[in-house]
Amino acid sequence: MAARLARLSEVENGVPRWVVLRVTGEAEAFRDTVHRELEGSEAEALAAMLRMIDTFEQASSEKKRLRQRRQVFRVSERRYFVRVHNRFSNAEAQFTLAELIADTHDDDVPDMASHASL
Repeated sequence: MAARLARLSEVENGVPRWVVLRVTGEAEAFRDTVHRELEGSEAEALAAMLRMIDTFEQASSEKKRLRQRRQVFRVSERRYFVRVHNRFSNAEAQFTLAELIADTHDDDVPDMASHASL
């Protein structure tokens, strides 16, 4: 389900589109998945991704105690690593905001990455 954000920015005649990629795994078994699709300005998409990070692995115990510790590391302006420590387990993931720059099935977006204005 794509979240709709207000239009503010530019991608030739259309609203910029983004995906939030989630990387999970251990050692050599890392996996990228599309966690959410978004539309809107870069600032809006980044704010939406940060809200996702703030709720990643948010869970409570039977007594409604939240997890023990949440650590968020900024790797770059569009990439974050989050680690959530619980009494009995840890959860880790990396989230990256990526902009759609080419699409062969959308007239509003260039069909080749080399034709996209970066």
